[in-house]
Amino acid sequence: MNEKGFIEQDEIFSQVLRAGRRTYFFDVRETKAGDYYLTITESKKFTHEDGSFHYKKHKIYLYKEDFTEFTESLNRATEFIVNEKGDEVISERHQKDYHKQTEETNGVDVENKTTESFTDISFEDI
Repeated sequence: MNEKGFIEQDEIFSQVLRAGRRTYFFDVRETKAGDYYLTITESKKFTHEDGSFHYKKHKIYLYKEDFTEFTESLNRATEFIVNEKGDEVISERHQKDYHKQTEETNGVDVENKTTESFTDISFEDI
């Protein structure tokens, strides 16, 4: 038993995906009835100012009856993202030289609502 009083179950199959500060665990476990299910755990490391750290974990339990719809939904969502934005990572966190591009409309930065250029007019011109 673990500290929360739950019986630990051995993984039948386990796969780990490390992605920066996040780690994803794909674990196949067995139900009491002897069937298999999947747990997907996201573990994210947080470091405190004093150098100590802790992990936050989020877990999804996925059962066989949901595999087909889950896989289809995941595929549709990821295909949408790649079709709309490509597969290149565009992020401040992933690219140190990243600068957010803004739309310009009549010299006004729509993103930050600042004027980039103006015409200097003196009262003598009026």
